[in-house]
Formats: sequence, C-alpha cells, structure tokens
Amino acid sequence: MRPNHTPAPPKPSLNRPGDRRMLRIEDLPPPGIKRWVIRRKAEVVAAVRAGVISLEEACQRYTLSVEEFLSWQRSIDRHGLRGLRTTRLQDYRTAEQPNPVPANDEMPPR
Repeated sequence: MRPNHTPAPPKPSLNRPGDRRMLRIEDLPPPGIKRWVIRRKAEVVAAVRAGVISLEEACQRYTLSVEEFLSWQRSIDRHGLRGLRTTRLQDYRTAEQPNPVPANDEMPPR
C-alpha cells in the first residue's frame, strides 16, 4: 500500500446467504450509468431479488428493457457471474441454441 493512501471501503454484499451486510439503494450504481461491468449488473440483479428495488424501478432507473434485465438474471442463474461478461454472451447463447433443422434440400437420402 502506498503511503497516505486510504483503502477503499468494501463493496456492498450481493446478499449471499450468511453474509450480514445488506445491499442498500445507496450502494447501487448511479442512474444513467453507461458502462455495465459484471459487478454493477450483479448488484442490480441482487437488489431486485432482495426487494431493495423493484424490477420496474430498476428498468426505469437504468433505462433497461425488462428483457435485458431478465437476460442478466438468466446468465447469473445458468453460468454464474462469469455469464455476465459481454465477451462470453455469444459463446453462451450459441451453446444454448438447439441444433438447426436442415432444409429439405439438405436432408440426407434415406
């Protein structure tokens, strides 16, 4: 640690079981945020799940569509926090897509 450097306060909890620190509305990212990193997305999802803010309020506060918020929630549920990485979204979406049905002219002969 550098001299005269005060360490940053700990980040708010994501309300994990057994964690005594609770997420508060003041701990959420500021409205109008443009850069959505994993931590910020996770904080908003955790706050909605904990009832700190409603889904409607979160979508309005951050100019999100309900589908975008729900995609964050699904990514966390399916892939953990790493699923919120924008560079991984295409990988996860591709893995979740069912195999396409070939067109009639691509069907192998019987």
